[in-house]
Amino acid sequence: MAAYGLYTHIASNKFRSMLLLAGLFVLIYVMVFAGALIAEVVINSDGSVDYYLAGAARDLIRAFPYATGGAALWIVIAYFFHQNIIDAVTGGEDVTRLQQPRLYNLLENLCISRGIPMPKLKVMDSEALNAFATGLNRRQYSVTVTTGLLRALNDQEIEAVLGHELTHIRNGDVQLMVVAVVIAGVVGFFAELFFRSFFYSNWNFGGGRSSRSSSDGDSKGGGAAVVIVILAVALIALAWALSLVVRLALSRSRELLADAGSVELTKNPDAMISALRKIENRGELPGATSAVMELCVDNPREGFADLFATHPSVDSRVAALVKFAGGHDPGPLALPSDTDDGTDAQVDPGQLPPPSGPWSDADAPAGAPQGPWAKPAGPWGKRM
Repeated sequence: MAAYGLYTHIASNKFRSMLLLAGLFVLIYVMVFAGALIAEVVINSDGSVDYYLAGAARDLIRAFPYATGGAALWIVIAYFFHQNIIDAVTGGEDVTRLQQPRLYNLLENLCISRGIPMPKLKVMDSEALNAFATGLNRRQYSVTVTTGLLRALNDQEIEAVLGHELTHIRNGDVQLMVVAVVIAGVVGFFAELFFRSFFYSNWNFGGGRSSRSSSDGDSKGGGAAVVIVILAVALIALAWALSLVVRLALSRSRELLADAGSVELTKNPDAMISALRKIENRGELPGATSAVMELCVDNPREGFADLFATHPSVDSRVAALVKFAGGHDPGPLALPSDTDDGTDAQVDPGQLPPPSGPWSDADAPAGAPQGPWAKPAGPWGKRM
């Protein structure tokens, strides 16, 4: 689907996302097929490769409705309890206008300006600078902000972050990400279960129950069993890796659109840029799972050589806002908390440039008062 503007990009992204989610379901069936291969080998270690493949295919057909039902049940559980799980992990708590009037008013004004239903507002006690949105329907939508973000950002920057998270809700990103995390979690759970069972057990696929001639050894008996086991392990590893790739693709492709949506809501690209620069490398939530970090406005867990990063780099996001929204990049920003004592950094007056203008005194020492009242003259003082 070709995309020529913001809204067509959103529609195109949703279409691709649905294909990716369908691909996640396919990975579940790949896992079932790999498990069926292992089961066939365990039941009969003297079969041929064709025998194992045909038996696993029959098992997959029989298990298809059960696998689909299990995945659907997993999604239903997540539908009702995912927010409770996330709150338990992050410590987010609901807040009202009386508790957080500044934050509540900023979010409410954004929602009113665009006719968006007001999501729940949550605050988590953390020095990290981050925020995320969750929910699968209007009754569940919520935006969670850290206390560190509230202290470090001004009103315009907080408004930009809230606009970013509201865009995730408007575009349906939160639903897709929750479902993707749930399905990928199924794949990852069974992959880890298999590998633990495989590597910590004493499985032996080489010894058949009956002796056969050596001419059959290439295609039957232990040789075929080993080949099938290797194939099953490869399929499980591939499914696990692809589930990660799908999650990364869903997350990375949405952050740029959410940044653009924030600018559309606030009409202030500079606020979004400065917010990203302040949040940069300061968003780590201690104790949060990788699934929660994928939902955040920024995820500092980049992985190996940025290969498994769930978000585009802040530099690339800022560059896009500068190029397409006309913003200005101030570069990396330091915060008062970056100093050793947590106070504002003080500048040595001796390092200040000499003052200029009509009120300057070139002969005055650095840091001395300037202006017409700095060295009073006349009856109340004398020039030195």
